[in-house]
Amino acid sequence: MPSQTSHTKSVKNPRAIAIWLFFSAFMVFAMMVIGAITRLSESGLSMVEWRPLIGALPPLNDGEWGRVFDLYRETPEYQKKNSWMEITDFKTIFFWEWLHRLWGRTIGLVFALPLIFFWTRKMIPHGYHPKLFALLILGGLQGLMGWYMVKSGLIDQPAVSHYRLAAHLSLAFLIFSALIWLGLSLTIKTRRFGNRALNLHGWLALAFIIMTMIWGAFTAGLDAGLVYNDSFPKMGGGWLPPDFWKYDTAWMNMLENHSAVQFAHRWLAVTSVIVVLSLWLHGALKQKTFRALHAAALMALAQMGLGIGALLSGVHIHIAAAHQAGAVFLIGLILMCIYQTRPAKNSA
Repeated sequence: MPSQTSHTKSVKNPRAIAIWLFFSAFMVFAMMVIGAITRLSESGLSMVEWRPLIGALPPLNDGEWGRVFDLYRETPEYQKKNSWMEITDFKTIFFWEWLHRLWGRTIGLVFALPLIFFWTRKMIPHGYHPKLFALLILGGLQGLMGWYMVKSGLIDQPAVSHYRLAAHLSLAFLIFSALIWLGLSLTIKTRRFGNRALNLHGWLALAFIIMTMIWGAFTAGLDAGLVYNDSFPKMGGGWLPPDFWKYDTAWMNMLENHSAVQFAHRWLAVTSVIVVLSLWLHGALKQKTFRALHAAALMALAQMGLGIGALLSGVHIHIAAAHQAGAVFLIGLILMCIYQTRPAKNSA
């Protein structure tokens, strides 16, 4: 298998590829924050048409605004929740969903056009072509997943499926993570902090953060953060919410019961923080600490504070959006920790 050095020596400046990948990752990060605001402002179902090629422009005249508003008035969300809305109110929620979709199109251009340039100029390192092409395909699938999610809220109930929301968010995290990982592979050449045990500890931390993120998406999709939001860590005066056993099985409660879903998200988050802090302590004991590891420990604590703040504030839009941004930032830092602690290939 070719070494990392042979991957990069065939091009004069692999750093240019890395900068492009990191910038694309930043665009995805911003997309997830915009998506959080879109969801929190209940704007996600305002655009009932999916026009990936000609839908970049918003309505440009009163007639077009009237047409898209009439389409919205046929949806369950308008009929069951927002029948009070006038067209001026509709324009506000329309803006965030339009921006969300426009930003997604922009990401596609930011990724695809330089990819074509680098590919045709033979600037892409050996072994990276299929990886970058796979990322392009994932980006297209993410657009389809977004529309598949929106469709679930246009049929009977004025809310998207929390399973589809979790899938949409998970795919965004996957794309972000792949961009960061590939960018790191082109910029970090040494393994000063390589250690197998520390590296496995990092993967464990990432696994818990991913599970926390998935249940966070379930919590958001079910609006489960709006119950038992007057105290932490207890719920309804106890460690277990009184209505935890709404369904017969534990897993059904953990997936469908609002109280149990929030309970799972809370304690997965607490566990994730403990695992990240133990990763920092592990590195300190082995005298293998570095900036990303310090930052990950601090970010884990900050992320927990943002989560508690979002809960106790009744899911205030600014705090909740910052909480989602913090999750993305934390995953990026943990990926850096994992990459920098990779053991040498000849280690036992």
